[in-house]
Amino acid sequence: MNYFELFEIPAGPSVDKAIVSRNYLQLQKKYHPDFYTGAGEMEQEDALQLSADINKAYKIFQHPDKTIEYFLKYSGLMEGEEKYQLPNDFLMEMMEINEMLMEDPEQSKKEILSIENKLNSEIKNINDNYWIGVTDGQSLQHLKLIYFKKKYLQRILDRLAD
Repeated sequence: MNYFELFEIPAGPSVDKAIVSRNYLQLQKKYHPDFYTGAGEMEQEDALQLSADINKAYKIFQHPDKTIEYFLKYSGLMEGEEKYQLPNDFLMEMMEINEMLMEDPEQSKKEILSIENKLNSEIKNINDNYWIGVTDGQSLQHLKLIYFKKKYLQRILDRLAD
């Protein structure tokens, strides 16, 4: 199932949340299983599956990083549970931050958030260029790199929260 087509929105690394919310409500009004209680068993199962897909797509489109992940998979640039090799310089920087975590957790968190802000700025730039038609395959590969860097940072932030 193509979630971009389901929600009748253009495929891209970001979505207009207002349009997604509007289309979500329209889709649920049309396909919610409660409206199919008098239908045949097959039709009820189809409505149930479609409703589940609508809910899953809506959750993805509500989260920018999940939208990027879905877009990268949709574009064929990323596989399911892909193991991505991050650059050594980034891994060295993360090693330093991990060491700093033991000494100064607050400063580590500030460093991580600073890196995350820079990555978000890069995402915005790629996204803006995508929608005006200036993005190439290399930019989308860079988006994939940023996605995996952010995922790595999130794991560190999750550990800090524990």
